[in-house]
Amino acid sequence: MTAKKKPKVYITRKLPDAVETRMRELFDAELNIDDAPRSVPELMAAVRTADVLVPTVTDRIDAALIEAAGPQMKLIASFSNGTDHIDVEAAARKGITVTNTPNVLTEDTADMTMALILAVPRRLGEGARVLTDKPGEWAGWSPTWMLGRRIHGKRIGIVGMGRIGTAVARRAKAFGLSIHYHNRKRVNPAVEDELEATYWESLDQMLARVDIVSVNCPSTPATFHLISARRLALLQPTAYLVNTARGDVVDESALIKCLREGKIAGAGLDVFENEPAVNPKLVKLANEGKVVLLPHMSSATIEGRIDMGDKVIINIRTFIDGHRPPNRVLPGR
Repeated sequence: MTAKKKPKVYITRKLPDAVETRMRELFDAELNIDDAPRSVPELMAAVRTADVLVPTVTDRIDAALIEAAGPQMKLIASFSNGTDHIDVEAAARKGITVTNTPNVLTEDTADMTMALILAVPRRLGEGARVLTDKPGEWAGWSPTWMLGRRIHGKRIGIVGMGRIGTAVARRAKAFGLSIHYHNRKRVNPAVEDELEATYWESLDQMLARVDIVSVNCPSTPATFHLISARRLALLQPTAYLVNTARGDVVDESALIKCLREGKIAGAGLDVFENEPAVNPKLVKLANEGKVVLLPHMSSATIEGRIDMGDKVIINIRTFIDGHRPPNRVLPGR
């Protein structure tokens, strides 16, 4: 009896060793050992021969690339929660199924969001740099030195009350913050009661009334620059903004202007509008202590990445076995 041929799976980035080992056991997997981002010509060549493409958020899987795919490629199993880097509609027209890895990064992202919520008002980045950038110059404790802002008792406004937004709310409530949120629709009444959360149908009205804004909505055409210059102007001058969602949800240029002019108190950013490029003006503001910058690491835990890999493998196996994969992404979703 002839053994069933393994599907050819092309993986665009380096994945955890445990995930790659399992991929090699189950599939004819082409790995990216050096983790260098694949060029467009390399991706074009891959989709012409591979049965399955496993991209990440750093890969732009647009209509042109999908159109170049050979007839054998029927699945794009993305190693990501979001799918804004994939033209899902173009894939559907080509008869290619798209999957993602949802519900894996919720707790890790919420943890990092809470870390930034603490770091910005309490000036953690500035404090750490005092000891590392100028060793020996710290004169010791002083009653009026490095004063930040207390977060207990403040109001947090969560933009996007999905799984991550809800997880952030639970953490924030434990720190004594009052929970406010804006979402396309109200959350379950039981969740609202648990969090003692106030729902705002109007994002504008909520922004004008909260002390901390946490951006936790997905990147879609509808959320592009959702936090616009006009909406940033609604924030109180003592307010802070934290974004661990996607960079293009916030008008970065307008945010920089607000920070430089003291229109808001500070910001914590894990994502940027033109990643991996970071606006030099943001770096300057970080050096001045007005913003805390992280290199898109809110979901970066070993456990989370392995869980993501497991979901990719399950989606591929299910599809290859002739069944609908559990994490299929439909156009328009």
